[in-house]
Amino acid sequence: MTPAVAEAAIRDFQEVFTAVRREIGRVVVGHERAIDVILTALFAGGHVLIEGVPGIGKTLIVRSLAEALNLTFNRVQFTVDLMPADITGTRVINEGADGRREFVFVPGPVFAHILLADEINRATPKTQSALLEAMAEQQVTVAGTSYPLAPPFFVLATLNPIEMEGTYQLPEAQLDRFLFKVLLDYPSAAELERILGETTAAELPAVRPVLPGETAARRVEELKHRVRQVLVAPHMERHVAALVRATVPAAGDLPEPVARHVSYGSSPRGGQALILGAKVMALLAGRPHITFEDVERVALPALRHRLVMSYAAEAAGVDAAHVVEGVLASARRARA
Repeated sequence: MTPAVAEAAIRDFQEVFTAVRREIGRVVVGHERAIDVILTALFAGGHVLIEGVPGIGKTLIVRSLAEALNLTFNRVQFTVDLMPADITGTRVINEGADGRREFVFVPGPVFAHILLADEINRATPKTQSALLEAMAEQQVTVAGTSYPLAPPFFVLATLNPIEMEGTYQLPEAQLDRFLFKVLLDYPSAAELERILGETTAAELPAVRPVLPGETAARRVEELKHRVRQVLVAPHMERHVAALVRATVPAAGDLPEPVARHVSYGSSPRGGQALILGAKVMALLAGRPHITFEDVERVALPALRHRLVMSYAAEAAGVDAAHVVEGVLASARRARA
């Protein structure tokens, strides 16, 4: 690829990313950083777990993303009585014109480009696991037959952190399937005023599609492939590997807070999330290669949900974000 072609490809990626972000911002007040992280995960080819209290815009962000990209969208409200077939689909008996009966597969809501799994921790582990094959293999298997999901396939699952009665905690192995975890905060006073003014007016703001409907899915896949083409130097691979190893207590020579506050560190998927997220950051910065700063920008959403904290950490009021920040600070000192 010539420099001119590379520059045009980078500029095209930036224009689409910026346009989608701008359209989402027409209806979503605040949460700029969270929206950037969600878009980064989409173009990096991963899935996102969103945690936040009710009413702060989780569903609105996801629906607006689908509308801006002109992709199909489905929402599943997870409840304790939700069954796997309610997500993946099931086989029903269909009688033809000749009177013959046969099983026909009826697709579930998972067959969409963007799927919102709302309050995923309200469903049983059996139902939660129905999403795992779709997230990892981009297909679902029903009665021994596999059905592919049309790309792009993007899952955004939400968690409600304040109402834990009747919920089922997501297993660490399932958390690891999400590329990033995003925390949505309360709106500021100024943002709350804007929300009240815009949502109670006579005319509500609307999202305009950025991509044409007939080519939207293909264009998103092209942009995802472009992310994969960003260069990663060997010393950056070593840096990311060192960061991931620095979160593992059994690795040996680690910062004292990690050894004391972390029971289990990040899996190799954490390193993959760091590099893929850094590649998106590099394109947004107009570069064909990643830097240390790109990695740092995605470190928190990529790693914090992959650390299993100890009881000592809970007693000391130390969370995974503190540990990740400490690991990054230690790496900065080592480079200086």
